[in-house]
Amino acid sequence: MSITTKAYVVEEKGGPFILKDVVLDNLEPDEILVEMKYTGLCHTDLVVQAGLMPVGSFPAVLGHEGCGTIRALGSNMANKSLAPGDQVFLSFRTCTACAPCLAGQGGACVQSQELSFLRARLDASKPSPISLTDGTPVHGQFFGQSSFSKMAVVSERSVVKCDLPIEDAELGPLAPMGCGYLTGAGTVVNVLKPRIESSMVILGMGAVGIAALLGARALGVTNIVAVDIVDEKLELAMELGAAHVVNTLKDEDADLAAAVRRYLPSGADFIIDTTGVGKVLQAALGALGIGGTFTLIGAMPPDTELKVNALDILTGCKKIIGVIEAWSDPQQIVPLLVQWYKEGKFPIDRIVKIYPATEMNRALEDLKAGKVIKPVLSWDSL
Repeated sequence: MSITTKAYVVEEKGGPFILKDVVLDNLEPDEILVEMKYTGLCHTDLVVQAGLMPVGSFPAVLGHEGCGTIRALGSNMANKSLAPGDQVFLSFRTCTACAPCLAGQGGACVQSQELSFLRARLDASKPSPISLTDGTPVHGQFFGQSSFSKMAVVSERSVVKCDLPIEDAELGPLAPMGCGYLTGAGTVVNVLKPRIESSMVILGMGAVGIAALLGARALGVTNIVAVDIVDEKLELAMELGAAHVVNTLKDEDADLAAAVRRYLPSGADFIIDTTGVGKVLQAALGALGIGGTFTLIGAMPPDTELKVNALDILTGCKKIIGVIEAWSDPQQIVPLLVQWYKEGKFPIDRIVKIYPATEMNRALEDLKAGKVIKPVLSWDSL
């Protein structure tokens, strides 16, 4: 039986998030009805809202950092351990069958864009599970979830069950586990795999950058340089374990590479960019040491250009890689990060502010103004 719920709908490219009634379709056999408790606001949601990244169609319900409680299950669950009442995190959707998926690197799924952005349902022949009350179709299952909604029909492939006990009071700060935190910390854990003695530079101290910092610290890495333009973020980075900080706004006429090499004379073993800002990337390339790896995880404009010394690449002195969703399997990395949080190794709650779901506009304003690093909506207000 279909149900009516509240959701934020973007009616057209560049349109605002409008809270309105939507109708959810009956569950397909591989779908789950989830009551959202919290949803993180991610930069990707805003980029898609603005029409700078593709989505299947408008109107659409976005949101891809949800967590909540299972209320109903489809008739043919692959994961037989799932049950109504289970607390779950939501992440991206994959095909589960391509070579990266079979190797446990779902973030590199060859169908990732289609399955997370373009399809309204896993079975493309089926209509979207969301419509307006007048019957107008609404693009759903963004990242397999469309979690800017009080209730959501979610693809089973996007559901991560975590067996560790989590109190309701601490669940909110953990909502972005399936995307922002997974991307930052997972890149360090799954892709870079630094040694304790490794040196690392992290460009951008937003949610992804802080997660990368905390992931590195949880692995025992201490020689970390944090880079940003906001002193308050850099102060927090120091509190969370960065050894050194660089403010590129205050040093805008200086050489970023030289600023980093004051602390890392031989250059960095790893540089992680979370900014996607071309001039920052170009300036930071000179801070990479011999044999170092420059990792791109920030969304970059399509016309971004990087001038790289070809000899460095050909001789293996330096390499540049792009990573999506940490090349990770959410079923593995999300429980690990939750465990680290419970053990005090991943204090990601330090960057979160919880807003009633009715106050999304205020959350967005605070995010754009730099007043908060990671805003999270609480659906208890609806």
